[in-house]
Amino acid sequence: MVNSYAGYDDAAVAAAGARAGADVVRALYGRRLDRVDKGAGDFATTADLASEEAILGVLRAARPDDAVVGEEGGEQGAVGAARQWLVDPLCGTLNYAVGNMTVAVNVALRGGAAAVADPFSGEVFRTDGEAAWVRRDGGGGAPLAPTSATRLVDVNLDPPFPNAPGFRAVQLLARPEFAERFRPRVVSTTLALAWVAAGRRAAYVTDGGDLSGSVHFAAGIALCRAAGCVVTGIDGAALGETCGGLVAAADHETHERLMAMIRGSAAVHRVAAVQHVGEA
Repeated sequence: MVNSYAGYDDAAVAAAGARAGADVVRALYGRRLDRVDKGAGDFATTADLASEEAILGVLRAARPDDAVVGEEGGEQGAVGAARQWLVDPLCGTLNYAVGNMTVAVNVALRGGAAAVADPFSGEVFRTDGEAAWVRRDGGGGAPLAPTSATRLVDVNLDPPFPNAPGFRAVQLLARPEFAERFRPRVVSTTLALAWVAAGRRAAYVTDGGDLSGSVHFAAGIALCRAAGCVVTGIDGAALGETCGGLVAAADHETHERLMAMIRGSAAVHRVAAVQHVGEA
């Protein structure tokens, strides 16, 4: 059998995998789907599982010696492989399950190429680790150009909140300086990271642990970095050297404004905690 992926570079493989998953997600949209309970209110649907299988089919054919970590299937493929793919077959499952089309399919080679597909717009955002661009429905590609002009900032409000009470993303929304400069959005999918890279969002903020190796975030982080965005943890440190979370901003000015607000929120909570102890 002829390998249809012969000659594909890693960025093309990531994009092909993301498109394969997106095709499944789009085809199953609106149907009554079985759910698999994952605990703590989380679940997967038939679409998540089928999308992951479609992506794995591409990766097995194109890169049979690589390992894969899928959100649903866990670690698969060659044991001890030097290269590992991170797969989130349907980011925004709850959105999808209630008929909201704001979802993404994420495929990333750890430390390398990545792709994020929007099943309903037909867009595939991709990077080879150096440049980043978007293609729609197989057409020509356009480079990603981040800008803060929209002033829209996506804030992930979903748990867990490992840095609470010192920081919770929702605290940003209550700060007067945030409302003066930005407008909040909550899409509940890491498609928002691709939008930061593409100039459709000024920034994205979420709490969490080390997200650099997360199946949910790796592809979006790779896109933002390649597009020239400023990407750090919520403490401003480099990912992997941080207390966790993620701030991805279109430019340094936006990043600094958000970091000042985050530090301000943390300081307020530290003072409140000290006062509470004193009163006790």
